[in-house]
Amino acid sequence: MALIHPDEAWRRIAERVRPLHGEMVGRRESAGRVLARPLAATVDVPASDVSAMDGYALAGEVQPEETREVAGTVYAGDRPGFDLPAGAAARIMTGAPVPAAADRVIPIELTDGGRERVIFQKGVPPGEHVRRRGEVLKTGDPLLPAGSILTPGALALLATHGYGEVPIHRAPSVAVMATGDEVVPPDAVPAPGQLRDSNTDFLLAAGSTLGLRFSSLGIAPDKEGPLRDLVRRGLRSDVLLLCGGVSMGELDLVEGVLAEAGCETVFDAVAIQPGKPLVFAVHSGGLVFGLPGNPASVMVSFWLFVRPALRRLMGFEDSWWGPALAGTLAAPLPAAGPRDRFLPAEIEARDGELHVTPYFFKGSHDLAAYAHGTALARARAGSARTEPGGRCEVLVVVR
Repeated sequence: MALIHPDEAWRRIAERVRPLHGEMVGRRESAGRVLARPLAATVDVPASDVSAMDGYALAGEVQPEETREVAGTVYAGDRPGFDLPAGAAARIMTGAPVPAAADRVIPIELTDGGRERVIFQKGVPPGEHVRRRGEVLKTGDPLLPAGSILTPGALALLATHGYGEVPIHRAPSVAVMATGDEVVPPDAVPAPGQLRDSNTDFLLAAGSTLGLRFSSLGIAPDKEGPLRDLVRRGLRSDVLLLCGGVSMGELDLVEGVLAEAGCETVFDAVAIQPGKPLVFAVHSGGLVFGLPGNPASVMVSFWLFVRPALRRLMGFEDSWWGPALAGTLAAPLPAAGPRDRFLPAEIEARDGELHVTPYFFKGSHDLAAYAHGTALARARAGSARTEPGGRCEVLVVVR
């Protein structure tokens, strides 16, 4: 397939990725997730006319130094229905139901605060300091629309309306596997020509930043039989992430095995550096990303394309470069050749500016460089070197 621009790669991903169906989860377990369908108010808020102040509820105008008898006290939590005699006032607390006969609340600061009789220093207009029943929400009013992120504030709102369980978009199941005869587990001692698998640990940790628990399938050798078996296991998940075996070498077997398993390859090369040999495939049960084997390529491919795809499956609005920010360079940003370059970068918000320090890297094998930083700085294809103080684009990848 042809090498495609990253915008085109994302377009092809986005048109094939839809939020997963909803599931019911406990309200307190749903923080940070996305609401799958709209919810409505179950009660009026406030449930009755209530006082917005500590003070006195009464009917009619009062004049300075006017005195009224206090007929009793209404507390927050009292049932509505306090009988307010004509010409009297009721001592009332914030949140307490306002007597039906009262049309205003005068704050205690404007009175002498008496318990049996009260002297008013000045009056207030009708309706003052009274929160009317249903003025915030009425039963049946829209509460939260589908697609709402369940923030702490949203969950507090749901608690107010008695929602014990809420419908959210299901989290995708994600399987991860490494490939290559040269790759050994991290706790093994590599023989000459071998290297430890770092990609699986990166992907498991990166998944956890999304609140997802990826499952590791282990390491597949460069042999069609074992690779085919692990791929078929991985395809039972909503998303399969493979590392390695997607270039043009004799032992790059992933695309062929995926095709045998019924997967349709959508693209297999993107004009980015690092991360060019990136495979995106689909099948009836989900998605497959064939990531390059080198660790920097895995990281860049994941942050740019896999993460936003997973977030869209979870119901979030996301795109590959849409969340990028503008920043000011604190170190040089090198020139780019025919592909967009993405460098690891440190960012610091200071004095109203986002300061970006890119790290130079020696190639897609340079894990030491990409282990630093919390962002990716972009040098667009064909751009010249940009010196400190110049502007740049940066995507925050670790929060």
